[in-house]
Amino acid sequence: MNKTRAHRSKARDQNQSSDFSIDAYGAKTKEKDECEEQLLAEFAAILTFFISAVAAVTGLAVEQKRFQRKFGLLDLALLGIATHKLSRLTAKDRITGIVRAPFVSYIRSAGEGEVEEDPRGHGIQRGIGTLISCPYCMGPWCATVLGFGFIFAPRVARFFAAILGAVTISDFLHRGYASTKGQEKGR
Repeated sequence: MNKTRAHRSKARDQNQSSDFSIDAYGAKTKEKDECEEQLLAEFAAILTFFISAVAAVTGLAVEQKRFQRKFGLLDLALLGIATHKLSRLTAKDRITGIVRAPFVSYIRSAGEGEVEEDPRGHGIQRGIGTLISCPYCMGPWCATVLGFGFIFAPRVARFFAAILGAVTISDFLHRGYASTKGQEKGR
């Protein structure tokens, strides 16, 4: 009897583990509102576009023999800092809200020239809104654009990356200054 019960349990576990349905994606979470509108098909389309574009541009770079033998640590640092700033500018800056407006709804100011927004609409509109309102989600896209810039137009890309790097340093200095001023007022 125990062997039969164990066999049924094992068969049921195997059937559950091979369930590739979209409905099974959010089945175990307590945060059902996060899975209410599952945008898996839209995210798959966006991801397919990203991977296809990266593959095509990488193929072009290989064909034109544009890859350097090595990528220096200073280039990596510059790319990382520039990616950080570009992804924040794209996803959170008040001025770039005009680009995000068709895909997001304004919620409130987040301070320091940034805004809080939520994706709006349905389908691909909401999928794009989710992507472009999240600096962490935009990071790979920004790094890819800047990285290919380093390959195809290195001087121009480094110039713009340096500007973004300088703005990032300036932002941290502004925050440090504001923090110092706040501490002085408290004395």
